[in-house]
Amino acid sequence: MKISKVIIDIVERDTGPLKVIDERSDIGGKTTQGILRIITDEGFEGNSLIGDQASDSTDRIKIIKDKIAPQIIGMPFENREWLWSKVDDISGHGLPIFSSWAPVDVALWDLAGKFFNKPIYKLLGGQDKEIPLYATFPPRHISPDGFINEAAQLLSEGYLAYKIHPGELSVNETIISIEKIRELVDDKMTLMLDRNHGYSLQEAILVGQALDANNFYWYEDPIETSNIRAIKKLKETLITPINMSDSAEFLIKQAANYMSQDLIGMVRGTTRKLGITGLIKQSAMADAFGINCEIGLAGNSMMNAANLHVIASVNNNSYYEYWRPEHIHQWGVTNEISINKNGKLDIPNQSGLGMQLDENWIDFHKVESVEI
Repeated sequence: MKISKVIIDIVERDTGPLKVIDERSDIGGKTTQGILRIITDEGFEGNSLIGDQASDSTDRIKIIKDKIAPQIIGMPFENREWLWSKVDDISGHGLPIFSSWAPVDVALWDLAGKFFNKPIYKLLGGQDKEIPLYATFPPRHISPDGFINEAAQLLSEGYLAYKIHPGELSVNETIISIEKIRELVDDKMTLMLDRNHGYSLQEAILVGQALDANNFYWYEDPIETSNIRAIKKLKETLITPINMSDSAEFLIKQAANYMSQDLIGMVRGTTRKLGITGLIKQSAMADAFGINCEIGLAGNSMMNAANLHVIASVNNNSYYEYWRPEHIHQWGVTNEISINKNGKLDIPNQSGLGMQLDENWIDFHKVESVEI
């Protein structure tokens, strides 16, 4: 069975504005994203969504249309590994195209699951289990009180883990937040902190020492990924595991470099950058080094489901990242991932990703369809 055509439904949606209080730009507003359909000569169809949260995906759609789709027309549907091996060649001398290749890989896995009538996690040798989660918001407060109230809200809603994004809080304000939140939740919540690469080495050490004193589970992206000397110093100084990196340029080869130099205590990964094929590889590599590959938000409903299937198939990931507000990254499907009565997530059990496209929503928001 071979791939006979690729269709991209281009949609426009408006998420409304979402203020982000750090060095990055705000999230939200009107955006262009895509629905990917990979169809075989026997009529099977694999799907994924193109787009992270509310970011514009016009460039990714163009790369899929011009560079990747022509490579897979006529390809046997199961040749995902071959496509993985060709990513660098397809990129040429330009920037890596992993963020465009990733939804293609996920759609091919969805296609395989539908053909074999099994959920993807079973194709991967995983098991049906409840997945623990942590809640997180983008940086959105200007004082410790905002984060303390946020923790109280999440605790009252039944969440058992919370990742803080302190954003532009000063070091002293961040330390106050760390101490007050731990005092508030006691041992009822697992806590993490993510600074999105915003600290100097000295700032990172001061905040990290507060994390050590308050039993935080990980310390994510405290400084720039390029500052290897500072990352090494930070790991040598602190107890809390350094967890890197969610930055766009941090891909599997960068992860291998970090792990081989013993720079980190955990590694970040997501299908948004690595697809299912690459994320399984990176998780296995991390496992060989004896560390967790903690899987972060994938940015849309289908890629998030892909993350869940991988989490169910590896033994070195502790949590699913449940990013709020949900409407920024949940769209285009009829059956969203939702929290069960035990405060955890169930893996979709239907074939493939187990997610159903909302064709009415797509028709309403569609501005163009491109067929390759």
